[in-house]
Amino acid sequence: MKTTKTTITKLFAVLAISASFLASCSSDDNKVVEEVIEEPSSTFSANPADFQGMINDGEVTLDATKVYKLTGKLQVNNGATLTIPAGTKIEGTGGTSAYIAIAQGGKINVNGTATAPVIMTSASATPTGGNWGGLVICGKAPINRVNGVVSTAQSEVADLTYGGSVSDDNSGSINYLVVAYAGASFSATKEFNGISFFGVGSGTKVNFVQSIHGADDGFEFFGGTVNTSNLISVGNEDDQFDWTEGWNGTNTNWYGKIAYGKGNRGIEADNYEFGFPNTPISNPTITNITLVGPGSGASATDYAENQAFKFRRGTKSIVSNAAISGWKTGIDVENDETLSFMGTLLKVSDVSFADVTNKSTGKKTDGTPAAATAVFTENAAATGAGNGLNTPTWAAGWTLAF
Repeated sequence: MKTTKTTITKLFAVLAISASFLASCSSDDNKVVEEVIEEPSSTFSANPADFQGMINDGEVTLDATKVYKLTGKLQVNNGATLTIPAGTKIEGTGGTSAYIAIAQGGKINVNGTATAPVIMTSASATPTGGNWGGLVICGKAPINRVNGVVSTAQSEVADLTYGGSVSDDNSGSINYLVVAYAGASFSATKEFNGISFFGVGSGTKVNFVQSIHGADDGFEFFGGTVNTSNLISVGNEDDQFDWTEGWNGTNTNWYGKIAYGKGNRGIEADNYEFGFPNTPISNPTITNITLVGPGSGASATDYAENQAFKFRRGTKSIVSNAAISGWKTGIDVENDETLSFMGTLLKVSDVSFADVTNKSTGKKTDGTPAAATAVFTENAAATGAGNGLNTPTWAAGWTLAF
């Protein structure tokens, strides 16, 4: 085919127009993308002076340069995420009506560091336990309130659903967090703790956390499969650590200490109060633990139980490398189901005792005494949480003084 000069000129003109059109579209496309990125990821706006409300969507990231006054309930719902940068401080001002709750499907990411932990504490100039409610996390991992079947329940505080069948459920990650002066005990079945884990799954990461001077337990696990490492629980007014409802988790480096004339036990451990043999059976492992009590001669008026470990209501647990000091009873085992596990599925191996009146005691379900020496093996050189009875080196720098 013969191509004339005129035809070639027209062809170049068409190509030039097409290139210009494509460039224009490309420029417009880039502009649209930039506008989408700049839009807020959540409809919730965090007000540092009045930090409360419902986070229903997207991700809310706090500003570490601001102090957030927690004035009521802050709830993170399904599909939403609360991210707290290193060095952020949150101060509770509303008593136990002020707390942070993570619902099933919601997430909390606490991104503290060893030099800049996240602090959740009281706003009071003279703080005390119960100044605010604490942190509540609800997941979809198994609980045992109904024997042997997938079940859910409502959390004793926040009234949120927890439990299910998702063992690896992910409620976020918590690193280098201090929770201080939280908690409250309203009744035998309604208690705020420093941190309450309700059916929290193993996809949730919990490392380097301190719960201190709370009005009830430091940490409590209601079923679930969450694992933890490097926990500090000091001066909480009931138990330093507590579990029930079929919790199964792998744990390393726990340090607990009774302080200021308050508290009962180092650990209170149950399977389920209203069904001792219910499955899944509580069966956590703890490697490296120190529990420091008030002294073996401390008055029962001030310390209701004075026990380092209380295993009852059908729980199992394997504990190794334990240093315990200052307790009237080192290890107490109660109820027939729990006693039957001693020495195999329930055991504290390599434990050192200092200022402990009774190394172990036992009691059957009917109240009659039972031997419990099979529950432990002794090792005077046990290092516990890493530094014997002293503050572990891994707690230095980021924790509140204790």
